[in-house]
Amino acid sequence: MSKKDTITPVSDFGEFKLIKHLTENIKLKHNSTIKGVGDDAAVIEPSGKKMIITTDMLLEGIHFDLTYVPLKHLGYKAVIVNLSDVYAMNAIPKQITVSIGVSAKFSVEALKDLYDGIYMACDKYNIDLIGGDTCSSLTGLSISVTAIGEADTDKLAYRNGAKVNDLICVTGDLGGAYMGLQLLEREKMVFNSDPNMKPKFDGYDYILQRQLKPEARKDIIELFEKNKIVPTSMIDISDGLSSELLHICNQSNVSCKIYEEKIPINFATQRMANELNVEPLVSALNGGEDYELLFTVPIELHEKITELHQISIIGHISEKGEENLIITKGGTTLPIMAQGWAAFGE
Repeated sequence: MSKKDTITPVSDFGEFKLIKHLTENIKLKHNSTIKGVGDDAAVIEPSGKKMIITTDMLLEGIHFDLTYVPLKHLGYKAVIVNLSDVYAMNAIPKQITVSIGVSAKFSVEALKDLYDGIYMACDKYNIDLIGGDTCSSLTGLSISVTAIGEADTDKLAYRNGAKVNDLICVTGDLGGAYMGLQLLEREKMVFNSDPNMKPKFDGYDYILQRQLKPEARKDIIELFEKNKIVPTSMIDISDGLSSELLHICNQSNVSCKIYEEKIPINFATQRMANELNVEPLVSALNGGEDYELLFTVPIELHEKITELHQISIIGHISEKGEENLIITKGGTTLPIMAQGWAAFGE
């Protein structure tokens, strides 16, 4: 075995040597980060802005399958999931903490791959890693990331601000991450039945990336700033369009109407859906993990919004008490149902 291929058990390092090994090359990027990794706690100074804090946990066997998820991609995605929540507040993420639970099956080199993905996300989105925790686990790998951001008070966007006649908008396209997951699961089943079979991924790079290495919409927040747009409400699409839209309606005490023909779906998503006999609209409404932004703006901004790339107007907000509806391409009116991801299977 070459030196490059050497596998080092985590037990050879111990907790503190492992933490030092994984974090020794951190370079801080923000003046608001006073103290990062290396003390009992981090110190940040947000300079008079509102602080935004969010946390997500990813568990092996529940949120990811290491049969087909590379550890580097997993580290990247674990950060993106949290940054997306900060951007959904129309805020700018600045710092993260990362805590991991690790079983004996993981080597030091494997964890280095995980952290390489974390650092890649930090570099791309200009984020400081300022702390966290590492502990042993009996049940595989768990990752908990906390993201800290900041925003001016008058620019924050909550879920509860949608008003009657507001335009309903989404960024990018929807359903790709879900269809990427279906493709990975299909090829895993094929491999389990015949390990000699090669996976059939040709032509599906886009939906695989949407699932394995998603991006957060920092560019849209910058676009809002440049065009002086403050959404009346906003949420990121992690659990499916229908579920997130109903969150906005319920918290804003309004209803909604959207149109199937306006919902953006990529060709690769449609192709995979057709191959698996899944209605593409279902993947967009209920799939989740797209990490696009769903937001509302006053109808007066219609012309400005239509001029912006990567944003689609898919409907409008209506009075509370009216039914939440989707109008199909054939003109049929259907109720919007929340059928996306449910954390406890409810």
